[in-house]
Amino acid sequence: MELGVTTFAETYPTGPSGETPTHGERLREVLEEVEVAEQVGLDVYGVGEHHRADFAASAPAVVLAAAAARTSRIRLTSAVTVLSSADPVRTFQDFATLDLVSGGRAELMAGRGSFTESFPLFGYDLADYDALFEEKLQLLLAIRDNERVTWSGSFRPALTDQPVYPRPEQRPLPVWVAVGGNPESVVRAGVLGLPMALAIIGGSPSAFAPLADLHRRALEHGGHPAGSAPVAVHAHGYVAESMEDAERDFYPAYARAMTQLGRERGWPAMSQRSFRAMAGPEGSLVIGSPRQVADKILTMQEQLGIERFMLHISVGTLPHKDVLRAIERLGTEVAPLVAAG
Repeated sequence: MELGVTTFAETYPTGPSGETPTHGERLREVLEEVEVAEQVGLDVYGVGEHHRADFAASAPAVVLAAAAARTSRIRLTSAVTVLSSADPVRTFQDFATLDLVSGGRAELMAGRGSFTESFPLFGYDLADYDALFEEKLQLLLAIRDNERVTWSGSFRPALTDQPVYPRPEQRPLPVWVAVGGNPESVVRAGVLGLPMALAIIGGSPSAFAPLADLHRRALEHGGHPAGSAPVAVHAHGYVAESMEDAERDFYPAYARAMTQLGRERGWPAMSQRSFRAMAGPEGSLVIGSPRQVADKILTMQEQLGIERFMLHISVGTLPHKDVLRAIERLGTEVAPLVAAG
């Protein structure tokens, strides 16, 4: 199984002093995280797209291109690209360019987005949320699979025998679909023959098993070979020497971030009791000692049939040294346990 790390380059207040890192500071920390992830043998690093003050990465392809210059092996993916509010032509060009400068290591993870700031920013109506994603995904795939494209739709000007360059080193450029739990999105990914990443940030991972199975059945319905489009999981978590150390390091920043988001979305404030339930064997947090983290990843592999797991460590802005140490443990201590089964 592939293991990796994702980030949104969060800029929440951090540490005992409560200082907020600048966007530049966080992006430079992200680049160091990618370097360490490669050094300890992890397979993939992902950067998510957001357009608000508490996240520094609005242009993942640019950040990943900078990471490409510092690395040689690790795969580089968006996590996610908000395709609904993007131009598929420009998105393809950005990631084709990333693929070329990285020597064939780029991936594009397309999602509808769980935040809505990009819709008014780029002039789209949130009422078109689903239709935008479906149309733009179809156009992105047409560009990926054809050097010259003839296409028409509802949300952008038509293309008539239009060449799109540059072409990536990988043929085809890997495109994943990120899913939060919507069955229609799962079916769409499967029918199109696309790999799927499940975002599990609440509830029990076992509850997502029907979606993983639905993806496999949709693959078959779409005429694609079994196993041709893997399933991944993206989850929040942290690796420390023990669960006690993990809770001490991770809980304050995580609770701060989730409580702030809860105020925006109507969720209750994060409590230590709810945190501990999420950190338990049936919860969504992948956290604890290397053995505990490995066991939860292996359980997800058994329940969901996943082939990739991506750990999102800095949900709130953790101290940089703690993030780097967790990445090191994921690569040097968790990965061998997962490989051994």
